[in-house]
Order: sequence, then structure tokens, then C-alpha cells
Amino acid sequence: MAAPSASAPLLRSHPHRGSLFPSSPRHRPAAASLLGFPPRRPASSRRFPYTAVRSSYTASPSAPVEEAPAAAAPTGDAEEERVVLPTNESSETLLRIRHTCAHVMAMAVQKLFPNSKVTIGPWIENGFYYDFDMETLTDKDLKRIKKEMDRIIRQNLPLVREEVSREEAQKRIEALNEPYKLEILESIKEEPITIYHIGEEWWDLCAGPHVESTGKINRKAVELESVAGAYWRGDEKNQMLQRIYGTAWENEDQLKAYINFKEEAKRRDHRRLGQDLDLFSIQDDAGGGLVFWHPKGAIIRHILEDSWKQIHLQHGYDLLYTPHVAKGDLWKISGHIDFYKENMYNQMDVEDEMYQLRPMNCPYHILVYKRKLHSYRDFPIRVAELGTVYRYELSGSLHGLFRVRGFTQDDAHIFCLEDQIKDEIRGVLDLTEKILGQFGFRYYEINLSTRPEKSVGTDDIWEKATIALKNALDDKGWEYKVDEGGGAFYGPKIDLKIEDALGRKWQCSTVQVDFNLPERFDITYVDSNSEKKRPIMIHRAILGSLERFFGVLIEHYAGDFPLWLAPTQARILPVTDNELQYCNEVASELKSRGLRVEVCHGERLPKLIRNAETQKVPLMAVAGRKEVQARTLTIRSRHNGEIGTMAVDEFITRLQLAVANKSSL
Repeated sequence: MAAPSASAPLLRSHPHRGSLFPSSPRHRPAAASLLGFPPRRPASSRRFPYTAVRSSYTASPSAPVEEAPAAAAPTGDAEEERVVLPTNESSETLLRIRHTCAHVMAMAVQKLFPNSKVTIGPWIENGFYYDFDMETLTDKDLKRIKKEMDRIIRQNLPLVREEVSREEAQKRIEALNEPYKLEILESIKEEPITIYHIGEEWWDLCAGPHVESTGKINRKAVELESVAGAYWRGDEKNQMLQRIYGTAWENEDQLKAYINFKEEAKRRDHRRLGQDLDLFSIQDDAGGGLVFWHPKGAIIRHILEDSWKQIHLQHGYDLLYTPHVAKGDLWKISGHIDFYKENMYNQMDVEDEMYQLRPMNCPYHILVYKRKLHSYRDFPIRVAELGTVYRYELSGSLHGLFRVRGFTQDDAHIFCLEDQIKDEIRGVLDLTEKILGQFGFRYYEINLSTRPEKSVGTDDIWEKATIALKNALDDKGWEYKVDEGGGAFYGPKIDLKIEDALGRKWQCSTVQVDFNLPERFDITYVDSNSEKKRPIMIHRAILGSLERFFGVLIEHYAGDFPLWLAPTQARILPVTDNELQYCNEVASELKSRGLRVEVCHGERLPKLIRNAETQKVPLMAVAGRKEVQARTLTIRSRHNGEIGTMAVDEFITRLQLAVANKSSL
């Protein structure tokens, strides 16, 4: 489904000569203070050096104090090397280039592989793709295709739009023996049918837009990236196609910047870091899409859950725990069997009754609401649960922590009166800001989605709910886009995307008003006239799911978690084994104070320090003969270098304060 730092700082090193810490040539990003949320900066000045300019981001006016490692430029001075990457939304020229590149690639493929059949070839976020029914392609084939594309581009062939009748289009497609295009033609409802020609050699069904001629494409700003399998129409029962992905930009500098961006994204890949830092795994013996949280990942999850629960209790929510399964009839009442069955696992027979693994938590929370009669004086009622759900996903769609089969939602539901909707939504927005602000997320893309053509509920309640959502956003001072007709059939909603250190957007938070489930479950309350009325139900999630959010955090921090969140906050390192007993005593004292520390020994000190830095441990506490005699520790920070020598009690106090303030030492 929001960049947490200002423009990336200069890289710097911390040699620390003449101390217990060996001189190190390694360069690390300077820590960036995230004190509050500054006024919204121009898009061109607040992005990671190698990322795209986005629109509709809102900087929040206030937030908890927090420090985190800043995103650093891959090389050199970030300001000097900054290249602003346009998007399809910000540059129509780029969109046209990418769309035309898809056609040029299809033309090149059919020249080199005459028996190949074309399907669809759209532009996408960072480039384009085209699906072909053909033999399996190799990297060597991609090079041949790119070479043929370059030849077509150099020819500067015109792109000509032609309008034809449906009958004429069908005749031409049949003459070429392109069965997929016939199927596409059948799905086109508009008349006339439009065709785009590249010169006089190749054409495709297409609505455009395109550049005027192939020569408008900078061939040195185009690259073919990969080949993947894709089912026709996304249906596993259909033919497996060859999908070729490419990227295209307006100039070479943009392509180079994008390649650097991809390299940085690869360095931050949560799947690799999850293995390198021993955070989580997905075990083949257990099955795909099922996450195993290792001790280090589990302690981070514990911190997330504990913080989430405390904040919710402070904001008037009651916590729930509900079962992972329920009778199949419950999901019939909720409508999931009718509308969501393809995302649900098969039911299981338990003593001649059918039970269902839950895909969502909503019906359970409604059953808790229905356990007793409610008065209008009880509202609002807020309940929250970290509820694990199970969704059917094809193996080909699984992706690390981002797409799994079992995950835990930070789910909550609010039952309220009509005139409480605005205040409750505003409360959710404030809570969202508070929770996301802990992690340095400061820029959001917000969409308000309104009533679709097919919906439940009266005109009056839709209007009241939509106005309440708008007023809450306006009250908050957040910029947002209105997606007319993009709401759920059961009510309007607000969706919030966060922006990470690379400027990528992630869908996390959602707030949805629901007129459907209260009707289906016939939930009521007694109003001031002793009449039964239907309450308003609001669904909301802030993190989305713990698994996906953890994956986002890993990539956002590049595995370099801030001190308060790090699985190991400090490593205590003896210079020799003679200091080991003292280090163990110190570690026991720190652990008794709620701090996460470990003792590492058995290697020379320089290697112990390198190992701690490789594992991204925020602090190292070194104890030599002098430290043991004075009952002190010499402290080094990964990001701020050598801090100095201090008494154990002072170290504990400073560490506890830094953790409480979510700052660095």
C-alpha cells in the first residue's frame, strides 16, 4: 500500500586512532536527526538521490522525537549526484516513450522469432513489458532483441494511428494468425477500433499514446531487464507466456540513476538481509508463504506488538484475542463465501460441521459486539486485535514477507454513531501518525475513495460518511487525492501509503466505513428514544500486517535498525579472555535493566568489532584490563564513532534514556 530523512548527507568515516577501536577505512552514513516533521519540502529536494519524484505527499506538522540512520547516496555527494527521476504521471513524454518501447520490442521479437504470438504490452511504473506466446527466452536472446530494437529506433520510423471498423480489425488479425489479439478485440467495447503502425512493417491494436517516431526514443536510455513466466489473463489454467520486462527513460543520466537505485534496492532486499541478519525464514519443509520468526526477528516483533498495544490502550481501545477458525456459516453471513472465496482455503470437516480458517477478523469482532445489548451511551466502542489470518495465494505470487499465506493484521474496529464518524476518523489519523512516526515515516500519499456504481447503503449515509472523511482529513491538514468511485461497495475509505528511504511507496494504513456488515449481522443499539438503531462500523489498520511491515522496515533501515528497535542493542567485547567474567557480569546487569545485550569473545578484538558492525549492532562496549580495574566500559557507536569511557551505571542510564526517547546514544 511515505522519505524519512532529509536529502542524504555526505558520507563520513570514524578512524578513532589511538583508542581501543582499530582504525577503519569503512564509510558509513551520518546519523540524521528526525526531530519533528518540517514543513513540506519541494518534491525535487526531499528524495533519495536515485529515486522518482512522487506527487501528493504530505509532511506531518508534528511527531515524536526519533533518530534513525539516514539514507546515503551510493557514491559521492548526494546533492551533486542527485538525478530527479520523472514518473509516468509527471511526464507524459516518458509515458509515451515507454509505451512505444513496448511496441518496438514486440516488433523486434516478431522479426527475430517469426512464430511468436503477441498479447499485451503496457507501460508500467519504471518501464514496460510485453507478453509473448513463444519458446523460452534466454539472456542471450534479450541481447539480440535489444540490438534489433536499436536498429528500429535508428530507422526513425513514424508511428501512425489508424481507425478501422471492428470487422476490418478482425480480418487483419485473422490474416496474421494472432489468436490472442482476437480475444483482446472481443473485449474492446468502444468503436472505432484504433491501430498504431510502426512504419509499414508492424502494427498493433492500441489506444495510444505514443511518440511521433521511433527516433524520439534515446536507445541508450533503454534496457531490457528480465524474462518471467506469466499466465495469459493471469489465470493458471491458461497458457504460460514469456514476459519481457524493460525500462526506458528520457536520457542516459536517468537510466544510470535508475540502475543505481536498483542496486541500492537490491542491497536493502529484506529477503537477503533477513538471512544475513538471521531475522526470519520461510522453510520449504513447512510450505511457501509461511513465515518463521527467528529470535532476532521475534524480539523486534515483540517490541512492535508491545508498543502497538500500549498506544492503543492509551487511546481508548480494548484488546481482543479471537480464534483462527470458525464455522463455515459465519463466512456465509459475512459474505466472504460469495465475494472472497478464491482467497480462502478449503473448509475442514469437524464432526460433520464445516470449519473455515479465517481470511479476516471482522466477523469475530462483530460477534464480540453482539454478545450483549448496547446503548447509545456506550459509543464509541473501539476494539483492536493483532489477529492472524490466512489467505490463499498461488506459489508464483509469493514474495518474501511482502506476499505470504499467513500473516498478522493490526486490525481494529470502531462502532459509533453517525455524528461521531468525523471525530473517530480524525482520531485514527492521529493514531496513524503517532505509530508510523516512531519509525521515521514522514511522507504519505493519501487517497479518499468515494461511492462506486454498485454499493449498499442509502444516499444519505454515504454522503454523511464521505463528508466526515473529508472533514477529518481537512482538519488534520493532510493533502489527499479523491478517487471518485473507488470506494468499497460497503463504504468510503481512506488509504495511506508511506514513503521509505528510497522514496518507494508502500500501502499500509486504511480506514474504511462499512454499511454492509452491520446489516448482514443485524447489529443494533438502543437510542435515546428506546428504539433499536444500526451503528456505524469503521474498519482500520495502521501497519497493515506485521510481516509486510517488518519487510518494509528491513528495507527502509537497510537492516540497520535504530537503537530502540535493534534486536541486540549492544555487544560487550573483552579484549582478552581475562576480561570475560567481568563482561558477563556487566551483561547480566544490563539485561536485568531491560536492555538487550550479548557478550562475544573468542576472536581478536578487531574481528569482534567487524563482526558486530557486519551484524549492524548499534553499540559496542569494550572491556580491557583498565576498564575492569575501574569498573568502566569504552563505548563505540556504529554511526557516531567512539563515544568514550564511562562507568557501567552511566552507560546503563544513558542507554535507557536513549531507548525511551527513541534516539541514539
